Amino acid sequence: MMTDSEDVPQVGQGTDLAPMVMTSEDWADLQGAVARLEHPGLVARLSDVLGKPVDIVLEKLPAAASSTIDGATRRALRAALSLALSTLNTSRRGKARDRFHAVAAGAAGAAGGAFGLASLAVELPMTTTIILRSVADVARSEGENLRSVQTRLACMEVFALGGRTAADDAAESGYFAVRTALAQAVNEAARYLSRRTTIEKGAPVIVRLVAGIASRFNSVVAEKIIAQGVPVIGAVGGAAVNVAFTRHFQSMARGHFVIRRLERTYGEAIIREKYDRIVRGEALP
Repeated sequence: MMTDSEDVPQVGQGTDLAPMVMTSEDWADLQGAVARLEHPGLVARLSDVLGKPVDIVLEKLPAAASSTIDGATRRALRAALSLALSTLNTSRRGKARDRFHAVAAGAAGAAGGAFGLASLAVELPMTTTIILRSVADVARSEGENLRSVQTRLACMEVFALGGRTAADDAAESGYFAVRTALAQAVNEAARYLSRRTTIEKGAPVIVRLVAGIASRFNSVVAEKIIAQGVPVIGAVGGAAVNVAFTRHFQSMARGHFVIRRLERTYGEAIIREKYDRIVRGEALP
């Protein structure tokens, strides 16, 4: 648990850096981040695993299954948050170990393929924990300080990327829209956690944060569970689905922390403006 007494920076807070000319390398990184964040590609990854368009498999879940998924995702996110605030490796150096974490998640997913929805309560917290460690590894590789409460909460934000709520339209599901939607909950949680050594069960600020992330994480988990429930997919197929699921969040993490790195260099307003230009199809930096 973090006990920093320093002021907690606010999500969306600007910088006082003078305008800088963006390097060609950073411009390429920004374009790559936009491609990752605006076109997540989980359905395509799952289609590759299944050998057929996943839209054929994705059908409306019964209410009981949806309730099971919602409860499991919230428990998994609370467990991940506790992990994020206590045991992340802050001393490792070098490149992010994406393959290592994907293989580990694949091993956890083998049970999901063998037992489907019945295994969710056990398998999802394991997978979410592995993914969080991978996300933190990506954050560290992009220059983030994992000792910071704000950075650790930024790792949690990744679970809200690449998923939609039922009320989202194309504009509302964009990367910056998700960050804005979560900003108040993240800032409240950061202030709360910076003054405590433990998380009080049922603390309203934590409940709001988990609920905000879960509303989008649920839809991605549902796609994963449905894919794992395809007849005869089995343990091997379940592992492959989990690898695809993990790769999805590794990609979201890379895009997210590239954006945050560029914001630290050029300022948040400048990066937001350039991001929007790329989304609109304007090619010049």
